[in-house]
Amino acid sequence: MAKQDRAVRTRQELIHSAAEAFNRGGFAQSSLTEISTKAGVSNGALHFHFSNKRALGEAVESAAAQTLHHIMGTCPVGRHSPLQLLVDTSHILAERLADDVVLRAGFRLGNDATWHAGVQLWMAWRNWVRFMLTLASGEGDLAADVALNDAVSAVTAAVVGFEVLSRSDGEWCSRQSVTQFWALMLPRLCSDPARAGIDASGTEASLAWKDDGDTASVWGDASGEPGGGEDSPLVAAWPEGEACTVSPR
Repeated sequence: MAKQDRAVRTRQELIHSAAEAFNRGGFAQSSLTEISTKAGVSNGALHFHFSNKRALGEAVESAAAQTLHHIMGTCPVGRHSPLQLLVDTSHILAERLADDVVLRAGFRLGNDATWHAGVQLWMAWRNWVRFMLTLASGEGDLAADVALNDAVSAVTAAVVGFEVLSRSDGEWCSRQSVTQFWALMLPRLCSDPARAGIDASGTEASLAWKDDGDTASVWGDASGEPGGGEDSPLVAAWPEGEACTVSPR
């Protein structure tokens, strides 16, 4: 069991080290020697877990996808409105992008011209945003003149922009920045009856999420398979309309 635990830790350290390298210089400029040295293991140990740099990139991307899946999770629509869930989740995602180097690397790989992404994380986020806004529209929470596609594009692009801008200024992924976005967006997005019930700064659920979120377990077990495996809907980039499981009101 001790040997198995050590193998899990080594794999996680290599994924973390690779994520740091990809964030610093991109996939093409990162070397396996740099990654193994930073992780404190030999090149031989690295190749025991990953056959090449491509395999490491896939592991980073898969771990990031599992974390995103964990953030979005199932959607308890009966507890909060879809719009409030969207606001809360955008806060959580922005904060995790600032704090979680593996999640951040997974998103950045999708924009790396030298990497051919197997998991489109921004597409998964966009699909989930579309799903929440579709639910909100069905419940009459969107203003009558709001075009769904325009709203999806605006919300998706905003969070993408927070991540890109935070590369030079971490404040872009702060709760304050996300709150300011929603304070500007919600009056245009919400119907009059729904507007008063949506908190741009997020509910207590978004503040408490960190206490419950344990993403270490999704970085792979001793067998090297990420939590959820290939059957995870995130690994399949979540097709339209299948973005999460909804608990009815």
